[in-house]
Amino acid sequence: MKHVAFLIIIIYSFAVVSFESNAFNISQSICEFIAVDDKKRLRKLLKNNRLKLKKLFSSVTCNADNILVFSAKKNSLAIGELIIKKLPKKVLKTQQATIETISPTLFEILVKRME
Repeated sequence: MKHVAFLIIIIYSFAVVSFESNAFNISQSICEFIAVDDKKRLRKLLKNNRLKLKKLFSSVTCNADNILVFSAKKNSLAIGELIIKKLPKKVLKTQQATIETISPTLFEILVKRME
C-alpha cells in the first residue's frame, strides 16, 4: 500500500511540473512571435492550444508590459492590429493613453475600433 501511494505522489508531482513549464513555453513563444511580428505563427499557436487573446491579455506579460503595449513598443503593427480587434472596448479604453504615446499607427487603429 505504501508503494502504491508513493508511486501516485511521484506521478502527480511530474504532471504538475510539466504543466507549469508548458505554460511558460507558451507565454515565451507568444512574446517571441509578437517581437518579430509573426501573426501567422501566433494564430497557429493560439489555435493549437485553444487559447483566446481576450483571456491571455491579463495573464501574459512581455518585458513587464501587456501584450498590446509590448507590440506597440516592438512596432509589431500586424499583431497589434490583431490584438486590438480581439480585445473588448473596455480593455482598449484603459490602454488608449499608453498606446497613443508609443505608437501613433496603432493608436489610429484603436481609435477606429472605439467608434
